[in-house]
Amino acid sequence: MQTNRRPGGRQEPVNDTGTSTRQPPPPSGTPPAGAPPAGSAGPTGAAGQFVFNAADEERQRGVRRMKRTATGLLILVALVYVLAKWAQHAGAGGGDGGWAGYVAAAAEAGMVGALADWFAVTALFRRPLGLPIPHTAIIPTKKDQLGVSLGEFVGENFLSSDVVRTRLHALGIGGRLGAWLAEPAHADRVTEELATALRGALTVLRDSDVQAVVGEAITRRAENAEIAPGVGKTLERIVADGGHRRAVDLVCVKAHDWLVTHGESVMDAVQGGAPGWTPRFVDRKIGDRVYKELLRFVTEMRDMPEHPARGAVDRFLSDFAADLQSDTETRARVERLKSEILARGEVQDIIASAWSAIRTMILSAAEDEQSELRLRVRASLISLGSRLATDGRLQGKVEGWIEGAVVYVVTTYRTEITSLITDTVAGWDAEHTSRKIEAHIGRDLQFIRINGTVVGALAGLLIYTVSRALGA
Repeated sequence: MQTNRRPGGRQEPVNDTGTSTRQPPPPSGTPPAGAPPAGSAGPTGAAGQFVFNAADEERQRGVRRMKRTATGLLILVALVYVLAKWAQHAGAGGGDGGWAGYVAAAAEAGMVGALADWFAVTALFRRPLGLPIPHTAIIPTKKDQLGVSLGEFVGENFLSSDVVRTRLHALGIGGRLGAWLAEPAHADRVTEELATALRGALTVLRDSDVQAVVGEAITRRAENAEIAPGVGKTLERIVADGGHRRAVDLVCVKAHDWLVTHGESVMDAVQGGAPGWTPRFVDRKIGDRVYKELLRFVTEMRDMPEHPARGAVDRFLSDFAADLQSDTETRARVERLKSEILARGEVQDIIASAWSAIRTMILSAAEDEQSELRLRVRASLISLGSRLATDGRLQGKVEGWIEGAVVYVVTTYRTEITSLITDTVAGWDAEHTSRKIEAHIGRDLQFIRINGTVVGALAGLLIYTVSRALGA
């Protein structure tokens, strides 16, 4: 057993290969080996440090077994070398060393290969024998540089626009997506997810904020848009199509009914406007006459579609529609009236409350599986999937949109994406990272030591054989 001198003068026990037998303490706040991190089931702790779990402990045990095997093979070839040399000096191998020379040469080269590969493997994770040899302990000392290099490698070889476009194009996303959406069960699933997302979004939004935004948007749009020309064109089309006649019929019917019901009120109003010096029976007579004429006029207007008064209404509405479109004064008056109406508190309350009604309607439709909204969304998804699965032109458009969007995100945020790698690696504890990586790949690296021993022995045997053959 040897010792390595650690920084600060501490001694660390090492085995015969220079590998530390002391497990480094976990970082502050890190759970013990094999224990899951508090509040997390993932491979890293809250601070981004690696945490050893049961699988890592099992890997470490495998690494230790392979280390013992590789070290045992080194001891074996060393013992073979000693015995071969003893036999060679004792003359047991025949003339010029005989078979003992071949065995000694093979064993000697095997030791050299084993030691060289032990040094190479150990240098990845720590300083061999604790010596400050340059270019050793590569992972702990070059961790940040490795992170930067890994980030650059990923950015250049995986996040380039050409690579992303080629890969996405090879996937045939359009056809696959169409075939998937065409299945009713998949359309139902997407519809359900969309409904859940919509309900979540509406739940998160504060009604007061949305009401303020909606109210401001409607008010600003209404104030900036001149409504008179549009109203005039609409009224012009209505009059041309005769759509206003039902409104005139309704007014005539209501006016007739009101006159029949409130005849006394009409006559009293006429009498009240008469001069004070006229006799009361005359006022009564005039009021009765006015009422009857008014009732007759309204009745005829109600019953006669071609009544002159109706024609006068048509002409008035036509002229008004034309003024709304071309008369400056009329348009200005309409704009002033619009501003006055919008400024009223009652109107602003109605505009603001519109969101509540819309929100309730949308939530109700999203929760009801048989609502018109969800049924239409489902039918649209199935229809889109069927078209997408068979229409090559549509597939090309969809794939072009997806490729363009992904390429934009990748090329625009490539630095941010790769910095996730470099920053994460930079935040890892060097010694802990080395242990974690060694647990994952250390077993395979020990095979390098074994292979180095075997290959070295074979190479040494071959060199010794060729040398003897040429020397002979």
